[in-house]
Amino acid sequence: MESRMKKIGIICAITKELGAFLPYIQECKTTDKAMLKFYEGKINNTDVVALFCGVCKTNAALATQVLIDTYGVDVVINAGTAGGIDKNLDVFDTVICTEAVYHDVHEGILTEFHPWLESKFFKSDEDLLNLARKVADRADVKGKIYFGRMVTGEQFIVDDGREEIIANLNPLSVDMETAAMAHVCYVNKIPFIAIRSISDTADHSGEDNFAKNCVTASEVAKDIVLELLVEIEKNSNW
Repeated sequence: MESRMKKIGIICAITKELGAFLPYIQECKTTDKAMLKFYEGKINNTDVVALFCGVCKTNAALATQVLIDTYGVDVVINAGTAGGIDKNLDVFDTVICTEAVYHDVHEGILTEFHPWLESKFFKSDEDLLNLARKVADRADVKGKIYFGRMVTGEQFIVDDGREEIIANLNPLSVDMETAAMAHVCYVNKIPFIAIRSISDTADHSGEDNFAKNCVTASEVAKDIVLELLVEIEKNSNW
């Protein structure tokens, strides 16, 4: 039996992150659901549905569930920007998520109650990670590409919070949405991966740096995601 091409959901947190993708969506039509705007079309030969969900965990989770239920996506990719936590990361480096975790949710909430995880970490899909590693080997983008842990929580991180997160979780990057998207994909058994480029670090911290670097970082993440879509199309039977 010939394998069916997968429909890919692309979720960004904010308009500037989504804006990097919109020029590439052909035959684009828009629909509205739950006060969100969904952009459906093709990127090359791949069916995609893209949107920005808004900032924070609840918005991210809501958008992911609507994307799965209403648009029937087979894969969810979170794309955009993040704050660098690991001291080796610089602005415009990219983190590809191997696992996501909340830095502001107690482990027992996830292991003793729904969804009864074995640990507090939501793993990215191994097949997607393997394809992403192929992309990383050949990608010609600004900055370096790292694979590792992302953490998610409801605040913009300053120095005091940064040290506590490093001590507890030792992640590469921090944001406000990734773990929530991974959480929803986990309970729906939908393959998930996040690709976020660094807009601010401990040395270049604060919302001013985020605003200054957001567009360029979003373009870097977009370039890597587009290459990943090529790999997914070539390996549609995984």
